[in-house]
Amino acid sequence: MSGILKALTGLLLALFISTLASTVVSTALPRMLADLDGTATQYTWVVTATLLAATAATPIWGKLADLFSKKNLIQIATVVFIAGSVASGLAQNAEQLIAARAVQGAGVGGLQALVQIAIAAMIPPRERGRYAGYLSSVTSVSTIGGPLLGGFIVDTSWLGWRWCFFIGVPFALLALVMLQLTLRLPVTRRDDVKIDYWGAALITGGVSLLLIWVSFVGDAFAWGSWQTAAMVSGTLVLLGLAVVVEQRVPEPVVPPRILRSRTTALAILGSLAAGTAMYGAAVFLSQYFQVTRGHTPTEAGLLTIPMMAGILVSSLVAGRMISRSGRLKPYLITGATSLTAGFAILGLLDAGTPLPLIGAAMILIGAGVGMTMQNFVLVVQNTVALTDIGAASATVAFFRSLGGTIGVAVLGAILARQVATGTSYGDATGHIFAVSAGVAVLGILAAALLPPITLRTSLDKPATAGTASRR
Repeated sequence: MSGILKALTGLLLALFISTLASTVVSTALPRMLADLDGTATQYTWVVTATLLAATAATPIWGKLADLFSKKNLIQIATVVFIAGSVASGLAQNAEQLIAARAVQGAGVGGLQALVQIAIAAMIPPRERGRYAGYLSSVTSVSTIGGPLLGGFIVDTSWLGWRWCFFIGVPFALLALVMLQLTLRLPVTRRDDVKIDYWGAALITGGVSLLLIWVSFVGDAFAWGSWQTAAMVSGTLVLLGLAVVVEQRVPEPVVPPRILRSRTTALAILGSLAAGTAMYGAAVFLSQYFQVTRGHTPTEAGLLTIPMMAGILVSSLVAGRMISRSGRLKPYLITGATSLTAGFAILGLLDAGTPLPLIGAAMILIGAGVGMTMQNFVLVVQNTVALTDIGAASATVAFFRSLGGTIGVAVLGAILARQVATGTSYGDATGHIFAVSAGVAVLGILAAALLPPITLRTSLDKPATAGTASRR
């Protein structure tokens, strides 16, 4: 147990800094772009570049984890993250900052996928539930606490916005040392490794084009414009070709046999709902508290503590109960229902909604996220052999990130359109949370349709156990 906890410390530190990097810049962006003479389009690209690189890189890192040393890959991703962070902090113009953020995003995508993969490779599914609370807690604190930290850094005269990037570097270096000293992972030795370059390129291109379209549609160009037609058709062509390639190559980035599994498909659907909840609630609640209720960024962050508390308590309690019983489905159904109920309450939001009612809704959302976010990944990890654990875990994480990103972009477009037509910001925020409740219903459906699941107590599936060696 002590060895696992020591290894987890380095892994969770790496996960924390990677998630923090995605959120800490949100409150600092206006100051950054003002200092660098950036345009409104470049403002968006500082965020989009990281998002694109992280999402597109996730399945590639996952597949590499099935072919090479997971420990080495985590360390490589950490070095990439450090390089991107330093380059971002030293950027002298907006173009340099955007390019550096893309490099940082590639490292972020690797760390977020590989940490889950590493945990799956050293802890059996039955025992993994009790550790899910640590992952959920780290993710929620860094997601919601990032804007708080960013605001503090920018408002502190002797720091400045560049420290939003520099602050993660010493912790990343510490994570590297801890990982080297404590992490021991099983490795399946392969002599016939063949990397799917074409599949990786097509998936990266298709996802990147899709996210570019989602990021700019409704703002830079209209939904019914020629740009929309070109980007959507281009996305379909690239991803269609990727499907053809993935079915023919010996080592596909996203193995079709994993996606064809009913369990995996349902877990992906449930993860989409959880991803929308995690990202959407954090983004739009913070805006609501600031724009409608007049709170400062720091106050807005503090007001979201009930959601963090819900995630922390539910993930810890549910994780231990899952490890004790080995049963997963009841907690997924309960979590998805809690998520839906929380969003349904926020669907009533307006400028005068009592804060205690909002707090209760946030607790329900947090509890739902805590019981579903990591456990949908665990569902898939329980069904695949150790040799496929990287691709399977990264596939679920990829679709969760993609779904959350698209969901936030679409909800943001709905919000902007309603505000533009004269709806108050508070009422418009309530409307998008009502839409979120509808999306969360998909999570209930996915959880209900899952077959009964009993988590295995072995690290690998019985048919393949014993093929791994330790490095």
